[in-house]
Amino acid sequence: MKLKIFCMTVKSLKVLEKLPKYIVPFGLGNFKYPNNWLTENKGENISNLNNFYGEVSGMYWLWKNYMNNFKNTDWIGFCQYRRLWLNSLFETKQKTNLSSLYSNLLNPDNKIFSSCDAILLQPTIISRQNLNSEFETIYGKNILSKCLDFVDEKNKVDFKKFLEGNQMSICNMFITKPNIFSSYCEDMFYWIDKCYDYCKKLNLLKGKNTRLPVFMVERFTSFWFEKHTSVKYLSFARLGNFFLSEKTNKILNPLKIPLTFRMYPTIHRY
Repeated sequence: MKLKIFCMTVKSLKVLEKLPKYIVPFGLGNFKYPNNWLTENKGENISNLNNFYGEVSGMYWLWKNYMNNFKNTDWIGFCQYRRLWLNSLFETKQKTNLSSLYSNLLNPDNKIFSSCDAILLQPTIISRQNLNSEFETIYGKNILSKCLDFVDEKNKVDFKKFLEGNQMSICNMFITKPNIFSSYCEDMFYWIDKCYDYCKKLNLLKGKNTRLPVFMVERFTSFWFEKHTSVKYLSFARLGNFFLSEKTNKILNPLKIPLTFRMYPTIHRY
């Protein structure tokens, strides 16, 4: 079984070069990265929208420029420079060093791949609110509600119903088959491009709302895979000192960077 997971990053961290070969560093935006990394600022791209789209702009590049490279790949997926897939579900937070982490990273031989069409992070549960009202509490009223009008007809009703619930898989992390990824991109970009145009027209993309499009996609991603595929769940490891400056990160020995196992089945907010 051949697996490729693209690690979306805006930082050229040495720790990313020490990961298993199936994890491919992918540089977002117009920053400078090692020459052997994949980047999104060539070919058909929306790298100029990375500030608003986050990791989703990298997905666009892969969808438009790289699909032919997946002919011999069974599964593709996404993680981030501060979040890596683990091989199982963890019930509690656990701290570990990098060398110990390797034995817990997702293994392409994991039996989970034979029992589903997609893998998401263990869902987060929101307390006291549904997903739509939680979004409005954080980012403002009537933004997401209005943007639901732009969803394609085959998904609109079900997506609205999904947002009335109180759990979702966060971070736009998923693993699936290439043909399913392509179908997801068709539906997701149809919607989110219209959301971006709407938010830009109303001058909403500023401050904490700069990344409104990617936060909307986070909810759509969880919905879409739950509706269109059979889903299984895994946990992730979160990199500790990812907010350090580039200068400091270059000095640090990656083996000394602390990592924490985290599972998100019952995060309660508000």
